[in-house]
Amino acid sequence: MNLALFDLDNTLLAGDSDFEWAQFLISKGVVDREVQEAKNVEFYEHYKAGTLDIDAFLEFQLAPLTRHPRAELDAWHREYMDRHIRPLIGDKARALVRSHLDAGDLCVIVTATNSFVTGPIAREFGIHHLIGTIPAVDVKDGAFFGTSTGTPSFQSGKIVRVEQWLEAHGLWWGSFDNSYFYSDSHNDLPLMKHVRTPVAVDPDDKLCHHATEMGWKIITLR
Repeated sequence: MNLALFDLDNTLLAGDSDFEWAQFLISKGVVDREVQEAKNVEFYEHYKAGTLDIDAFLEFQLAPLTRHPRAELDAWHREYMDRHIRPLIGDKARALVRSHLDAGDLCVIVTATNSFVTGPIAREFGIHHLIGTIPAVDVKDGAFFGTSTGTPSFQSGKIVRVEQWLEAHGLWWGSFDNSYFYSDSHNDLPLMKHVRTPVAVDPDDKLCHHATEMGWKIITLR
């Protein structure tokens, strides 16, 4: 059996689910456009530079979830999937995932984006396993507290979270004949170096340079 790990934003998606969720909330009048877009640009520039403060970013991104009942958020998410996410899922991305699922590989999406936003997206791909940043919730009503819990699945944190997930399922890296990780970002280099078969997908400049030097496979899903 093989392990196939997939980054989500700008890898399987031709865009960023966090950014699209923010744009959706702006369109609903839930958050202020000027403030939200300015902060998104600031955080994204730090992300591209590899200097993102993940805790500050999560505090900003999770805050809007605290202001509305869970049922309302879930209804909004269904609308968000139709308007913002399904148009970002190309045939090549679906075919790549399907090829691994049909081969009987254990498929997991590993993303820094929180699991509220990304859970339904993983299911859209037919992937039942998701490792995302976990928002803290009230177990009684599912309301969000605006903070995360555990290790954010970002940069080297992705290795931590994947290994915790494997252990919880009675597995380890040696359980698999091969392990893949598909990503677009140099922020994912720690996990890409950890698997046997890293694959750069429409990579940023830093990842493209590294992948070329290392002889890693480079593909496009666009």
